[in-house]
Amino acid sequence: MRADAPREVVIAVAPNGGRRTKADHPAIPLTAAELARTAAECLEAGAAMIHVHIRRPDGRHLLDADAYRQAIAAIRAEVSERLIIQITTEALGIYRPAEQAAVLKAVRPEAASLAFREFAPDAASEPAFADLLGWMKKHGVLPQIILYDPSEAVRLAGMIKRGSVPWTDIPVLYVLGRYAVSQTSQPADLLPFLVPGVPQFSNWSVCAFGKLEAACVVAAALLGGHVRVGFENNFHLPDGRLAGGNAALVETVARAVERLGYGLADAAAARRLFCAR
Repeated sequence: MRADAPREVVIAVAPNGGRRTKADHPAIPLTAAELARTAAECLEAGAAMIHVHIRRPDGRHLLDADAYRQAIAAIRAEVSERLIIQITTEALGIYRPAEQAAVLKAVRPEAASLAFREFAPDAASEPAFADLLGWMKKHGVLPQIILYDPSEAVRLAGMIKRGSVPWTDIPVLYVLGRYAVSQTSQPADLLPFLVPGVPQFSNWSVCAFGKLEAACVVAAALLGGHVRVGFENNFHLPDGRLAGGNAALVETVARAVERLGYGLADAAAARRLFCAR
């Protein structure tokens, strides 16, 4: 990128999550074919990454290597390499860390997100988490660590400082708020992650809950971050109307980012930006 070129913002779409179903929104993608169509629509709208959850036939959350391979193949058939495909390892209270790690290793995806509070809830669990990150580095899996609280950023930075993490910097996702009925995040919810004294990471993204999702993530982009939007956390446009699909949420943020003078990263740029160092 030229020195005078605008900063590029990565837009990731989280189109389904592990909780919501078609009873919540008929356009939420749950099958491999639906995920593939959504991926193509969101690519066209400005996304560079898709964060994938898979489901059982009855709609329940699933971590399964074969089902992940099927979903990844369907998405790749639609978008080729024009999107980063990031799988989730989220437990949702169903899976233990060893099971989450086993699925990650069996799939060996391009990218994966890992919730710090699930893999390293205390000091005793940090060595196993560090070993998993070492495996990811060895096999070229792009990591993104999900942080729900600034205290988790402090602990993760401590692991990096001690050399437990095989990188000196690692991409993170700040979650503004929590999964709860009628949760509505506010842009100010980002501030505790950015105040002096809280460790900073060079590559950070934000996701937020509710109809102020766009305001939250655009604020993050203005402050140097990247963004994640989608039906996992929000069904509504900024004016309160129900979005017709995930692509509408992506397009809303993409146009706002561009109007503010920033560029949109494509998948090739996102791969460079999201490479842990």
